[in-house]
Amino acid sequence: MPGLHGSIAVERRSPHDNASIPIETINGLHVQLFLGYILVESVHKMSSTVRVGLLLICDLLREELLKFKSKKTKKRRLWTRKWILRRNTLGASTNLLKELSVEDPKSFYNHLKMNEDMFLYLLKKVFPYIQKENTNMREALPARLKLEIVLRFLATGDSFASLSALYRVPKCTISCFLLDVLEAIYKALENFIKVPSTENEWKKIQNDFNIRWNFLLCCGAIDGKHVLIRNPPNGVSNYFNYKGTYSVVLLAAVDANYCFIYIDVGANGCMNDASIFNNSSLNEAISTNQLHLPKNAVFVADDAFPLRTNILKPYSRIGRLSHKQKIFNYRLSRARRIVENAFGILVSKFRIFEKPISTSLDKTDSIIRATCALHNWLRTTATKYINIGMVDTENLEDGSITSGSWRANQGNQGMIDISRNIGSNNHSKEAAEIRDKYAEYFVGFGAVPWQNQMIY
Repeated sequence: MPGLHGSIAVERRSPHDNASIPIETINGLHVQLFLGYILVESVHKMSSTVRVGLLLICDLLREELLKFKSKKTKKRRLWTRKWILRRNTLGASTNLLKELSVEDPKSFYNHLKMNEDMFLYLLKKVFPYIQKENTNMREALPARLKLEIVLRFLATGDSFASLSALYRVPKCTISCFLLDVLEAIYKALENFIKVPSTENEWKKIQNDFNIRWNFLLCCGAIDGKHVLIRNPPNGVSNYFNYKGTYSVVLLAAVDANYCFIYIDVGANGCMNDASIFNNSSLNEAISTNQLHLPKNAVFVADDAFPLRTNILKPYSRIGRLSHKQKIFNYRLSRARRIVENAFGILVSKFRIFEKPISTSLDKTDSIIRATCALHNWLRTTATKYINIGMVDTENLEDGSITSGSWRANQGNQGMIDISRNIGSNNHSKEAAEIRDKYAEYFVGFGAVPWQNQMIY
């Protein structure tokens, strides 16, 4: 008899006749079935009932073995695609960006919207938050590669598929680390978007507004935008705005140098624009003086916002305006235009906002916060961030205003204005008096030489 580890051909005999029943060849692992048949064949004196029972058990074992053998073993999928494995030799991080940094710094800047020195500075800041440890299964992605991919995503709005092909990183992997990198960027740069906390800091902003935009005691310009998103999976009606699209809201205050000093992100787009401001943390902070504003400080805003003692908006254009009121509207518009241009710069530099954002809602909020922080950081530290002609300019001799280049691309933007016709005209007598005093000041001691030609 062959050994148990060999292949064994076994005959099964019926208890009623000696006709042999051939069965399949089995290997040494099928010991139970083999021993069952041997027992039946070797014990001649057992009753026929016992023999039948043993044979039935053997038949059941045989059927189970046949089922087991019939199962096809699935071919193991590759752990990583072969072209992904060539990332370290052929990926953009290894080749393209290194070539651009040496041979074409301008193209490097266009690729990531910052030069190499600034990229390395940011990498050093975010490294502790995004660099993971290697495991026995695989090496962790370098922090440099993650940051390059996310900055490219923000700069262009490229799809994950496009980024995957360029950097040789799987789409699912990009989706996994995106949120971590966005939050790391905001955390690393949060000092550049910090709300002023002392009167002296606010007074510096007031001085800048007075020098650059000839508006006294102004602490910032307020405006909001609907940031368009793809149809969210759940609760879609909560994000359906008056334009017939889906959006989350970015509400911001901007200083005299196009920097965000306060942002409120995440209100859903279905809220009417008055509610957006009334329910915002910005409104609460201004109303309760959590911002520690100087005495008589004001913010400038457009028709979508309420007129208050610390928020100035234009005189209503319904009906005929006096000369004084027209001058006030021009002067306020001149100071308020700074926030419109700040949003325009943001979209021009980070083209993720040129079309609806297709990420999850938490990632969308982080995209907005991270880009605002990057904008402030680059505006403050980069030698050349705002290109010539990007923002609105005035010709003080002939009274003409040249629109910034960002306005020409508004039709393709993933940001839209909050509506301009919902601000309440119900205001306090004190708020109206403060606005009237500004109007008197602008046609008197605070007049500028060119203002008359700007209103006719």
